[in-house]
Amino acid sequence: MAKLLYAFSCSVDGFIAGPGGDMSWLTPYLGPDPLVEDLIPRIGALLVGRRTFGGDDPHRGGEGEGKAFGGGWEGPQFVLTHHAPATPVPDVTFFGDLTEAVTAAKAAAGEKYVNVLGADVARQCLEAGVLDEVLALPVPVLLGSGVRMLDRPGPAVELEPLAPHWYRVLG
Repeated sequence: MAKLLYAFSCSVDGFIAGPGGDMSWLTPYLGPDPLVEDLIPRIGALLVGRRTFGGDDPHRGGEGEGKAFGGGWEGPQFVLTHHAPATPVPDVTFFGDLTEAVTAAKAAAGEKYVNVLGADVARQCLEAGVLDEVLALPVPVLLGSGVRMLDRPGPAVELEPLAPHWYRVLG
């Protein structure tokens, strides 16, 4: 059965996007990464937040603009939103309910990962107890502000190390 994985790049101070969702800070750091290259074929579906789906693109102006992983991955995407667009988007299904979105994404992913994209969706998955693993890819930059990789009050969540940067969610 598919597992939900929150895989993200973040600044060393814990931001996945700059102020206003700006992703241009990440552009100079995109490039070959064996960990990412190994992960991509193991992803069967994406579970994406609406802000991430319609947000800034670190591949802007390049061949990979508007494509998952800069064009390195293709497949079904499930967007969690209360405001689905009127015009259908190929290979994208919109859901207003987290449980329905997770169920559909896991069914589409089969034995592969559902990669969670977006801090708010990751928070919701964590709070619902459906997030299985975390892959944190730190980038050598300090942003100082922006969208935190996870912004939630409450108790700490224990993680079990599986590999460098890769963790199983315990709590």
